[in-house]
Amino acid sequence: MQIEVIAEVGIDYEKRVFVRPGSGDFEQIYRAAMDVHWDRSTGRLSHPAPRNLPPAQWFRQIVAAVADEYGVRLQLTDKTIWSNISADLRVEIEDRR
Repeated sequence: MQIEVIAEVGIDYEKRVFVRPGSGDFEQIYRAAMDVHWDRSTGRLSHPAPRNLPPAQWFRQIVAAVADEYGVRLQLTDKTIWSNISADLRVEIEDRR
């Protein structure tokens, strides 16, 4: 499986979790049928308006969709930027990779 670093993880103004890969185009991610979308203008993967899943689970859903549809493993690094993510949520995301 190919590995792609995660440049940024965050929560946007609409309370959606997003993941910005370091590179790549994931325009066809919708085909994974996991409610994950690609925003070409920001280079981010995200989900629709908040649903019943907690943020850490949305993160896992996004990562799983990319692995399923593209065969790419998104990987957190020490250079990943955390935007609008609490310390507790960051620990939860990092512990459940």
